Amino acid sequence: MTVVQRPSPGRTARPGGAPRSGPARGSLAGRRRREALAGYAFVAPDLLGLLVFVGLPMALALGVSLYEADGFGGYTFVGLDNFRLMASDDQLWQSLRVTGTYVVAFVPLCFVVSLGLALLVRDHFPGVGGVRAALFAPNVISLVVVGIVWQFLLIDKQGMLSNLLRPVGLGNVSFLGSPGLAMVTYILISVWFFMGYNMLIMLGGLKDIPREYSEAAMIDGASSWQRFRHVTWPLLKPTSFFVVVNSMVGAVTGLQAFDLVYVLTRGGPANSTSTVVFYIYQQAFGFNHYGYASALTTVVVAFLVVTTGIMFVATRGGRFHAE
Repeated sequence: MTVVQRPSPGRTARPGGAPRSGPARGSLAGRRRREALAGYAFVAPDLLGLLVFVGLPMALALGVSLYEADGFGGYTFVGLDNFRLMASDDQLWQSLRVTGTYVVAFVPLCFVVSLGLALLVRDHFPGVGGVRAALFAPNVISLVVVGIVWQFLLIDKQGMLSNLLRPVGLGNVSFLGSPGLAMVTYILISVWFFMGYNMLIMLGGLKDIPREYSEAAMIDGASSWQRFRHVTWPLLKPTSFFVVVNSMVGAVTGLQAFDLVYVLTRGGPANSTSTVVFYIYQQAFGFNHYGYASALTTVVVAFLVVTTGIMFVATRGGRFHAE
């Protein structure tokens, strides 16, 4: 006699004989909800910090930009006058030219140097850890301290660099007193300071690329340049996108846009290193034009948001291809 086993209530028989439990499906959905809630809980502190320390100050700056504020409690509503004033502010346009020059020079140079260093220290060799640490070491020092040290090294006619260059006839060169050289010096010090950080980001991106791809290209007879161009570079584009955007934002509003300028040159000589952030500082804390400084801040932030958004959309976050 053949006994036929019927599926128990609440269970559905499948062709393979394995039952599927209805409550299991519900428990899976519940687990996903719990995981989503856990993710939101982890993100919440950072989101709250952004709202309190970034979003709220930006909203307040936008509000203050509509007033003539002297910093001592006096507020006079002026509407969009602070924004109209920008068109005729020659010193503002000078600071924008300085910032533009700095961004155009700093971002590509720092990117190329950082990528080159990452490629050099990617493979293991004796002492590679010490080399990486030495290259990253400047980034752990305060930019104020970095500025003071470099100012000491570059003192006209008395600094260490002047003494080293004196035998070749360059001992009297004023690295911080000449408008052209001051800008070049500012850019080179910035690259020296940030190349270690960007190198580590690039190194992480290089380590994420499976070695099998390069080995397969090598077996096919590809040269080192061909392997970099057709294998490494395409897979490194998301990391490169992050480095470029991060460097651009830092060059406009980062620490090097103010701290380094303030310590090294105070925007001089002849405003040749006066960045837009330093100019905003002067308007707010030098001339007590808080309303105008807030208007400038609002425009700079809006420009960065729009520019970053365009870059993200145009490059799909650095992928440069459809999903």
